[in-house]
Amino acid sequence: MCGDTSPYLLYPLLLFATGFRLTFGETPLPICKESDYYFEYTECDGRGSRWRVAVPHVPGKCLGLPEPISGTPCAFSCEAGQFLDMKEQLCKDCIAGTYSLGTGIEFNEWVTVPPGFVNSATARDASLENSAENCTMSKWTPEGDFIASNNDECTAVLMYAVNLKQSGNVSFEYLYPDTTILFKFFVQNDQCQSIDNEHKWMKKTERNQWNRQTVQLNRGNNVLYWQTTRFSLGMKQPKPVLIRSILITGVAYTSECFPCKPGTFNAKRGSSHCDICLRNTYSPRGATSCLTCHKDQYSEPGQGTCKERQPCSEKDYFSTHTPCDSEGQTQIMYKWIEPKLCSEDVMGAVKLPDSGAKKPCKPCNPGFAPANTTGCQPCPFGFYSDGSEVCTKCAVGTEPIQGFEYKWWNTLPKNMDSSCFGGMEQDCGEMNGWEVAGDHVHSTVAGADNNYLMLSMAVNGFRPPQSAIVNEDNREIARITFIFETLCSADCELHFRVGPTTENTQSVELWSGSREKQSYTYVIERSSPLAFVWTFQRSASFEESQKYSLDVAKIYSINVSNVVGGVASHCGPCALESTSSGSLCVTCASGQYVNKEISKCQACPPNTHLKPHHYVGKESCVPCGHGTQSNLNHSLCYNDCRFVYRDGQKSWEYDFSPLSNLTSFTSEPRFTPKGVRFFHHFNIGLCGNQGRKLASCVDNVTLDEFFDEGEGFARSVTSYICQSTLVPSDLVGFRTVMSSHPINLADHLIGVTTETELDNIKAAPDLFPSGKFALLPDIIFYYRSTESTQTCKNGRASTVRLRCKPGNVGSGTISVPKKCQEGTCDGCTFHFLWETAEACPLCSTSDYHEIEGACINGIQKTTYLWWEPKLCKGGVALPEQRVSTCKTIDFFLKIGIITGTVTACLLIATTCYFYKKNRKLEYKYSKLIINASSKDGELPAVDSCAIMEGEDMEDDLIFMSKKSLFGKIKSIAVKPSYTLDPGIEECFALGNRVFD
Repeated sequence: MCGDTSPYLLYPLLLFATGFRLTFGETPLPICKESDYYFEYTECDGRGSRWRVAVPHVPGKCLGLPEPISGTPCAFSCEAGQFLDMKEQLCKDCIAGTYSLGTGIEFNEWVTVPPGFVNSATARDASLENSAENCTMSKWTPEGDFIASNNDECTAVLMYAVNLKQSGNVSFEYLYPDTTILFKFFVQNDQCQSIDNEHKWMKKTERNQWNRQTVQLNRGNNVLYWQTTRFSLGMKQPKPVLIRSILITGVAYTSECFPCKPGTFNAKRGSSHCDICLRNTYSPRGATSCLTCHKDQYSEPGQGTCKERQPCSEKDYFSTHTPCDSEGQTQIMYKWIEPKLCSEDVMGAVKLPDSGAKKPCKPCNPGFAPANTTGCQPCPFGFYSDGSEVCTKCAVGTEPIQGFEYKWWNTLPKNMDSSCFGGMEQDCGEMNGWEVAGDHVHSTVAGADNNYLMLSMAVNGFRPPQSAIVNEDNREIARITFIFETLCSADCELHFRVGPTTENTQSVELWSGSREKQSYTYVIERSSPLAFVWTFQRSASFEESQKYSLDVAKIYSINVSNVVGGVASHCGPCALESTSSGSLCVTCASGQYVNKEISKCQACPPNTHLKPHHYVGKESCVPCGHGTQSNLNHSLCYNDCRFVYRDGQKSWEYDFSPLSNLTSFTSEPRFTPKGVRFFHHFNIGLCGNQGRKLASCVDNVTLDEFFDEGEGFARSVTSYICQSTLVPSDLVGFRTVMSSHPINLADHLIGVTTETELDNIKAAPDLFPSGKFALLPDIIFYYRSTESTQTCKNGRASTVRLRCKPGNVGSGTISVPKKCQEGTCDGCTFHFLWETAEACPLCSTSDYHEIEGACINGIQKTTYLWWEPKLCKGGVALPEQRVSTCKTIDFFLKIGIITGTVTACLLIATTCYFYKKNRKLEYKYSKLIINASSKDGELPAVDSCAIMEGEDMEDDLIFMSKKSLFGKIKSIAVKPSYTLDPGIEECFALGNRVFD
């Protein structure tokens, strides 16, 4: 019934229905009993009033329901511990074994999802096919005492709608241990408008401690949302969010009291809550007291039943060491694990071993000296000890190297502490989290497997030795190194956490499962006090058990350098300076090392850099790698964006200055098994800038409320190359694109070369095939990262391959190997190909050629062109077109004609000369013939063929005949046939030779 409609309007309908049934002869209905109906209030009308009406459990089963009467005011409510008796409309106290919240309702049992809750799951990227089906099972899961969220990439929503008659609030207890799951709570009205955004994102919980969140609610309709979404894209499953109690106040009334759930009780009337049963006691639902378990049984606090005790075994007790006595002896003591859950009296049970056996204590730790009755005492400032001898004063010219080096574990050092934090419902009792064992410290067998066993260490601050050079390019101030191992049969976890205080730390490394004995180093970049915490958890299971009590974590040694107020195991050389009060150690300038022979500062040679925190001896100056040079401070080696490549007599010069700024690129989209789209984002600071690291990657998933970024612990990395994982903001409803998992890929440059291997870093050519016609080699930058991980114990490495591609102007394109889309094929070495015109060499005179034009009107032009394809940039400019004067072809033609004419004239003159000579011989020959004819056919003897003196004039007269040139030639060619005398023939032959 709604509004101001009177309940009396219902009675005509009831009478009509009754008459209809009687008319047709049906059996009359019985009169309703109190058990056949219940009372309920109608909706409030505009005047704030309502009616109390009787509602049958089964409509039409009986007649004679009580008439509606005026109800209590809409704002009426009972006190906590009371309920509203709807029959009398009076508040009455709850009986023992029950409780009431007055105007509130509470949900604290999660065997199933309580009525009124809507439990749903959706995919973050709804555009993908089958994404909804993949998230069908990713809902909130009831686990009995609490309800657990999903831990995958789907979005799980737990929703509850409530109508408040007066202003109230919602309060819930939650456990939120892993921020890789985004957990937010928000309230909307019936128009889907958010009411309160201040408490939208939940604060992370620490050490298995439950937090309570309270949000004010307005009168009217309120829709409550608990929403979780996994953001972690790693292989490890994050821990889900748990909610165990939800309390809502502001409802109009409570018509009944709620029975105490199993494991709780109350013995008084009018209770607003139930008390938890103690250990080894139990209670059923609605109990007024707790019952004691049988001696062969046990129970945890708040349990509704008892469990049988199992026979005691070796995993139910542990050993400890007493402090060293005056004789240097320690006793081994055995104790049962508390709470003791096993029985010694059943068959097969073991007994607790005898305690009191003695064994020699380990030596004192370095920096401490043995004392007669007080164990070990720290050496004062200016003294040192190796732990076995008394403290010795540092020699002149040396200074103490202060720190903490713990490798013997007779007792926990004074700046270390051990603690245990319970699981879901169980505490650790009086158990410590870690115990000393002589040569190591190990986790104890305490309580349940999901307990957190914590070992903490506080350090007052950090300061390098006096002679240490201040390195502005290397932020390292100190470092902590520890050796550990884990022996596990389940999914145990060892966390290493760092923070300003023990209560405010952040996990920086995690090891899962069994791990062989190994070392880990964490670089410290701040001088203020820090706390280091090692946390071991055998299992993250919700079950309270001791199945894996033999799983253990061991730490063998912890070494912290440059500690303020630390102790010294040795003294190191320093640079001395004379003062009026004596010689004092002084700090060397940048780029200088301490010459321990003369206790003076000396400059490092050119193109060398100082090792971080190694400043004694010339060996501290390390040569720079190929293609690099030292910066002004000799603190690192870098490439100034220039490179020279030589091949025989030819060389190419490169200038990568346009690539010196920070460059970013994003990989192709990747998808999780649930279909969530994400990207790998890389930042690269290639060269220049005096070696300053420009690439920075951050984790903005951790909200400001979770961790104080002002303390300097925001998860970010700064290096030459870094990687982060991006998820678009539209998939998570976050304020911006979400970036997580920042990874340092390169924090120092090894070298620049064209070789495919440098310092054991391989850049295989087949990762980026260049084709058959590559004319220039790729220039490869090699980097290393000193941060070690579980997979990459020697740190990561990176290569950036620069390839000349004239078509890619500007910053060009960056890509990763096609067969390794993550950028790495082994998880430790990353490879990048940078194709750009800026990777081409500088142009030189060998990169162009000249073309000469034709001579036109006495002018000739010479043009210069680049060789194709042009594989250079900048450098030598292409020369301008050259214009010069030239001789045309007409001039040479004239010279040729003149030369030919002169040559022809000379040939004619020569021909005429020899022709005349030949005619003279022919005349002589003819004369001889005539003389021979005059003597009756006999020829006289020839005395001489020569021309006699005085014959010239005669000869000239003979040749004065007027014959043409052709006639003369014909007369020479046609000769009469004569029979000649041998002497004449000889003379004629001589004449021919003379002519020839």
